[in-house]
Amino acid sequence: MIVQRAFPRIADSVPAARHFVVDIVTDIPKEIADRAALMVSELATNAIRHGGTDFEMRIERTDHELSVEIEDSGEGSPVVRHARPRDASGRGLHIVEALSDAWGVRNANRGAGKTVWFTLSLAPSRGTHGNDGAL
Repeated sequence: MIVQRAFPRIADSVPAARHFVVDIVTDIPKEIADRAALMVSELATNAIRHGGTDFEMRIERTDHELSVEIEDSGEGSPVVRHARPRDASGRGLHIVEALSDAWGVRNANRGAGKTVWFTLSLAPSRGTHGNDGAL
């Protein structure tokens, strides 16, 4: 199954994108759905804040994997920052890196823009990167 949806460059698009992915994956373990929702929130926020454009989300689901892509047409490329404890932002890509099975960035073929993506295994025996699921 593949679904996609466009979102405008407004703050309400972040929770809307989060709800969109959760509504698509109602039959997977809650822990995996929660991880996907958190990562979508981070990437949607980045698309609006740093990309400065509307964004499109594409979700592909197989029996074994969930793949989410967020594409914007903004300049620049995402960079994993090293936020200090008192910084109010700068942790989004660290969260995606920690919670996903794989993630990355593809630059647009022509012009500005990029797609940031992540995948999650839907296998029931999968752990959570060696921890108990806590962030």
